[in-house]
Amino acid sequence: MAMLPPPVPGQVSAPVAPRPPRSKLRWVTLACAVGLIAWVGGFAGALLGGEVADLLDKPPTRPSDEPLDVASPRPGFETRLDVAQVSQFVAPSTVTVSADIGRGVSLGTGVIISSEGEILTNAHVVDGATEIRVRLAGETEPREVNLLASDVGNDLALLRMAGDGFEAATFADPTSVRIGDEVVAIGFALGLDGDPSVTLGIVSALNRSVGQGDVFLDGLIQTDAAISSGNSGGPLVNAAGEVVGINTAVARDTTVFTATNVGFAISVEEALPIVETLRLAAQGIEREEAFLGVGLEDRIDGGQGVIVTGVEPGTPAEEVGVTVGDLIVAVDGAATDGSSGLIAAIRDKSPGDEVTVAIVRDTEAIELDVTLTARPG
Repeated sequence: MAMLPPPVPGQVSAPVAPRPPRSKLRWVTLACAVGLIAWVGGFAGALLGGEVADLLDKPPTRPSDEPLDVASPRPGFETRLDVAQVSQFVAPSTVTVSADIGRGVSLGTGVIISSEGEILTNAHVVDGATEIRVRLAGETEPREVNLLASDVGNDLALLRMAGDGFEAATFADPTSVRIGDEVVAIGFALGLDGDPSVTLGIVSALNRSVGQGDVFLDGLIQTDAAISSGNSGGPLVNAAGEVVGINTAVARDTTVFTATNVGFAISVEEALPIVETLRLAAQGIEREEAFLGVGLEDRIDGGQGVIVTGVEPGTPAEEVGVTVGDLIVAVDGAATDGSSGLIAAIRDKSPGDEVTVAIVRDTEAIELDVTLTARPG
């Protein structure tokens, strides 16, 4: 038992306060502990709540599993397109896209394709971007988005913003797109302030092909609706406000050719399956491109087909006997009018797919069944 020290001579000892009962000490200690725990818990909860709120505001990194809205086939349109009505109908599904690339900003347009914030645009608009933002109709501030997946070869990219309840565009049935249909191109041409630009035209041609660099597009819609820089990734829509294509390119004047009102949109027939491959790619399931193994050269005499200038050893083309000088005129019954179209048609296939290649060799028509492999590299 502890003893108190003896009093020092000449000092008066102060009275010693009696100790509280042990039971009271326990309750005081317990109350302090509970208070401390509650304070720490509240502080941690506030921090965690803030982090959760920040997390919820961040754009998702995974795609939606919401089915795309595709309209039923249409027999045609009996009345002319009402530009004001159509543009007003599509406006909530059209966004402006701005991407920081290097020291500059790339501007384009996008289409909301799901109520959960997925946006479709051109890959060349966001290629190499360090940050991407979109601005919705009627809003003044941009929203941050994530790039889920990009297909540079087909010039389409899938973005997603946070939130839900967005108004998704309706795609036209691929069989409902016809030459002569009136269409409007909607987009933020030249990045001009305010509402998007709207231009009226018709479907001038179907199944066009263009190629440049690593981008080879086929199944394109040609239109005379004016398409300018900033329109890229925006919708080309019909009289019902259904998206028939994604505006992607415009023919330009050169020293050899003159172009007037010749624009191109990735057709809904091409875009719909690409969206699904982009969703898979966003989940880590990359699509392999198919490979034939030939060198090509376009004809300059005005005839149809593509000239084979080389056959790589050990490739599907060599295995079935394709030779230099053969003229490839069709793949699976679809006519081949240029090297861009043939390359795009093969790339759209998957390794292991079997295609029928129609060739002309010394005036003899030959059909070869080829099993494609994966593109090297």
